[in-house]
Amino acid sequence: MRKFELIVPCHFGMESVLKKEIDDLGYDITEVADGRVTFFGDEEAVCRANIFLRTAERVLIKIGSFHAESFEELFQGTKKLPWEEYIPVNGKFWVAKAASIKSALFSPSDIQSIMKKAMVERMKEAYHIEWFPEDGDSFPVRAFLMKDEVTVGLDTTGESLHKRGYRRLTAKAPIAENLAAALIMLTPWNKSRILVDPFCGSGTIPIEAAMMAASVAPGMHRTFTAQNWKHIVKTELWNEALEEAAELIDMTADPDIQGYDIDDGMVEIARQNARLAGVDKLIHFQRRDVEKLSHPKKYGFLITNPPYGERLQDNELSALYRTVGERYRELDSWSLYLITSYENAERDIGRKADKNRKVYNGMLKAYYYQFLGPKPPRAGKR
Repeated sequence: MRKFELIVPCHFGMESVLKKEIDDLGYDITEVADGRVTFFGDEEAVCRANIFLRTAERVLIKIGSFHAESFEELFQGTKKLPWEEYIPVNGKFWVAKAASIKSALFSPSDIQSIMKKAMVERMKEAYHIEWFPEDGDSFPVRAFLMKDEVTVGLDTTGESLHKRGYRRLTAKAPIAENLAAALIMLTPWNKSRILVDPFCGSGTIPIEAAMMAASVAPGMHRTFTAQNWKHIVKTELWNEALEEAAELIDMTADPDIQGYDIDDGMVEIARQNARLAGVDKLIHFQRRDVEKLSHPKKYGFLITNPPYGERLQDNELSALYRTVGERYRELDSWSLYLITSYENAERDIGRKADKNRKVYNGMLKAYYYQFLGPKPPRAGKR
C-alpha cells in the first residue's frame, strides 16, 4: 500500500489525548506540535483515522513542507510539490484555509491566492493544458505557516470530524463533540463508574461517554471527502474500516450515564440527539436544577460544561458556581471535572483544583478544572 505522512489537527491543549488515540490505533507518531499530531500511515490509515479518532478535527495527507519568507518563495515552494500525484485533471482544488503564526507571511487570503496560482502552474506543466474545468471531485488544501516553515496538507475529511452526524439540535453554547470526548478521556472514568453532567444542554458529554462505553466509532455515520478519491484510497478499504467499527460495537454495555438540565426543551433535544447516535438506551436524561444535584452512589464523576457568563450577570454566575461547590461537597468521594472561562470558578466553588489545564473552546480560552476524589477500593477489598 502507498505510505503517507498524515497530519491530524486537534483542539489546542488536547495533543496528548490525540497522540494516545493514534498510538492505540497502532501507528507511528512522527511529531507532536501545538494543535496537531503527525504520524505515518497507509491508505487504510486514512480510513481508520477518520472513522475511529474521537478527538481529531480532520485528517490531512501531507503533500510537503518548505521555507518561505516572501510570496515568491511561497509560490515556488508550492509549485514544486507533486500535485498531479493527487489531483486529477478535472479535480476541484483550492486552499480552504491558511493559518500563520510568527511568520513573515500572515495574510490568509493572500497566502491562499498565491498557493492556488502556483498549483495551477504546476498542473499546467504536468497535464499540458492551459485551463482546468474543476468539475470533478473536491480536493481541499490546508496550509500551516509556523516561523516561516510552510506545511501543506490535502484534507481527506471535509466537514470537521466533530460533526458526528447525531447532533441535529443544539444548545445556545454547545461544546464540540471532539472536545467533549477529549475532556472525558482526560479523566479516569470508565463504563463501570457513574458519570453525571448537571448542565448537559443538548447532551454532548453524556452521548460521547455512551459511545465510548459501547465502543461506537465516532465517524461511522458520516461521509468523508476522500471517499471519492478512488485513485488514492480504494472503496473496499473504507468498507473494511466500517466493518471493523461495526464489529467492535457492544450494545450490551450497561453504563450509568446521566444528563440533567433545568430546561425541559433541552432535555428533549438531548434525548433526540442520543437516539440519533444510537445510544439513547444507555443514558438517563432528566430535568433537574443544579440546586437539587445529589446521588446515593459513591466514586462518581461530574463532567460538565456549565454557563460561562454569556447570558448571566456576574452575581448570577458567582451564585451558580457557589451552588456547584456546595452540591459537590455533598457528593461523597466524587470527582468534578469542569470546563469554563469564568475566572473566579475556583473561588466560588470553594476549593482549588487539583489539576488545571488551559483549553481553547473554539476561539475562547477556557480552563479545565479537575477536582479529584479518592480512588474506589479494588474489587474484593473492603
